[in-house]
Amino acid sequence: MQMHIPASPIRAVGYSIREGSAEFDDLGASLDEAEALGVDVVELPVYAWHLMVEGRLLQDRVKDLQAALAGRRLGYTVHGTLAINLMDVAERLPRHEKVLAANIELTAALGAQHLVMHTGVVRAHDDDVEVAYSRQRDALARAGDHAASLGVTLCVENIFRYGQARETATPSKLAGELAAIDHRAVKATLDVSHAYIRCTDARIDPLKEIAALAPHVVHFHLHDSFGRPSELWTYHPAEAVALGEGDLHLPIGWGGIDWDGVVAAVQPNEGAIAILELEPRHWRELNAQIPVLRSLAGRFRAPAVAVA
Repeated sequence: MQMHIPASPIRAVGYSIREGSAEFDDLGASLDEAEALGVDVVELPVYAWHLMVEGRLLQDRVKDLQAALAGRRLGYTVHGTLAINLMDVAERLPRHEKVLAANIELTAALGAQHLVMHTGVVRAHDDDVEVAYSRQRDALARAGDHAASLGVTLCVENIFRYGQARETATPSKLAGELAAIDHRAVKATLDVSHAYIRCTDARIDPLKEIAALAPHVVHFHLHDSFGRPSELWTYHPAEAVALGEGDLHLPIGWGGIDWDGVVAAVQPNEGAIAILELEPRHWRELNAQIPVLRSLAGRFRAPAVAVA
C-alpha cells in the first residue's frame, strides 16, 4: 500500500486590505493595488466601515459596497465585527447575536463565502467560564444554521487574552468546542501568531496546539511576531516592534515563528484560504511579501491518504 501525498490544499492566497476610509470611498485604489499584485482574494475589513447600526444593515451603503466590488477578478472574504463576543454575559448575548446575523447577511450579499469572527472571551469576574463556553456553543450552532442557509462559512479565529480577559480558548480548546458543535458551516481560522502568543501565556507547546486545531481549519491569518504577550509599557507602537512583543502583524520572516514547524504540524482542509494580515506601518513590504506568502501557502499539505 502506498501513501498519496496531495498538493497544497490552499486554493487561494491574498491579504487583508487596509481599513482606509470608514465610508470605503477609497476602496477602488486598494482593489487596484491587489489586482496589480496578482493575488486571488482580499479580505474586507467590514468591522471598520459604516454598514450597520445596532445590528441593522444600512442597505443603501451595502449597495454602494457591492457596486465598488463588482467587475473585479478578485475573490473576497470578510472580517466581521471584532466586538462580537459569544461568551459575554447572558443579558448581552442577544446583541452580539444580532450583529453576527447582520455580518452573515452582509457576507452573503457581497458574494463572499468566509466570514471571520473572533472566538469569545470572558471578562466578568463572577462569570462561570464553562457556562460561557456553553453559551458560545449554542450561539455558534444557531449562527451556523443561518450561515449555511446563505452559503456562508463562519471561520472562528483563535485569539489571545487581552483587555483584562480572564479566558479565551487555546487552539486545542477551540478545536474541542468546534468538534462539539460539529456544524458544517462553523469552522476555524488559524491565526498562527495569535496561537503563539496565547500558548506563551499558557506555557504550552504552540505546535501541538495548532496541530489539534488543524482538522477544523479552512482559513489562515498569516503574519509574524515573536509570540510574546504585551508586557512592557511603550509610548508608540513602533517601540513594541523594537522590543519584539505583542501582536505585531510583522512581515513573514521578520519574527520568531517556526514556520517549518507550523507547516509540518498543520494539514488543513482542502480549499483553505490563506490571508496575509500585515500591519499598515509595514505596507512598504507588501509587494515583496506576496511571493513569500505564496511560497509558504504552497508548502502546506493535506493529510496523506492510503492508495491500494
